[in-house]
Amino acid sequence: MSAGAIILAGGAEFGGGMDQADRRAIQLAGGPAAPVRIIPAAAAPDHNDKRAGASGVRWFQRLGCADVVAAPLTDARSAADPAVVAELRAARLIYLLGGFPRHLGDSLAGSPAWAAIREALADGAVVGGSSAGAMVLCGRYFDPGRGELLDGLGLVPGVCVLPHHNTFGARWAPRLLAEAPALTLLGIDEYTAVVAEQSVARNTWRVYGPGAATVYRGGAAITYQDGGTFHL
Repeated sequence: MSAGAIILAGGAEFGGGMDQADRRAIQLAGGPAAPVRIIPAAAAPDHNDKRAGASGVRWFQRLGCADVVAAPLTDARSAADPAVVAELRAARLIYLLGGFPRHLGDSLAGSPAWAAIREALADGAVVGGSSAGAMVLCGRYFDPGRGELLDGLGLVPGVCVLPHHNTFGARWAPRLLAEAPALTLLGIDEYTAVVAEQSVARNTWRVYGPGAATVYRGGAAITYQDGGTFHL
């Protein structure tokens, strides 16, 4: 975990109660003037990246941000583009959209873009992801397309996010608990996010939004509502 803040959202980003977590993200990033860069790579396999990126730009503009751009990062090749890398390094809020987790993970793993994101985070930036974006940021993630548990980018080690927990993500829990009993599962409902603010207390996460976060660990499942805090 690093000097900046990390945000993991359960999905259905850019709507509903997500404004609570995203307003907090903007505040932590330095306010409405902070550069916001959105990564739509997870939506590229079904050619939805431009629409998804544009939705993210409109959302953060509605929340008052003045400098919001959807970075043209859609695959491993574009993750090595020097212009994209420079944009991410200078950003104060970086947000990974949902879609196909394996494509997103493969695009970023070991890339110059991911190195730039890590550098920005260490320098105090905010890094967040929703659904697939949240999944790949962690130590492990589940690829529902192939039914495989894979190594993530490792920003939150020892954790596997179950997005859309209140609609379908909870169904993955029994299988993953059996396959990797030492792994901590973090179920996050839609329109809900958890935020780790390292300047407040190391590895302390707070829930924002109308849903809940559920931590599966040590044979127990504990649920936290809006405003609740926990450690991973």
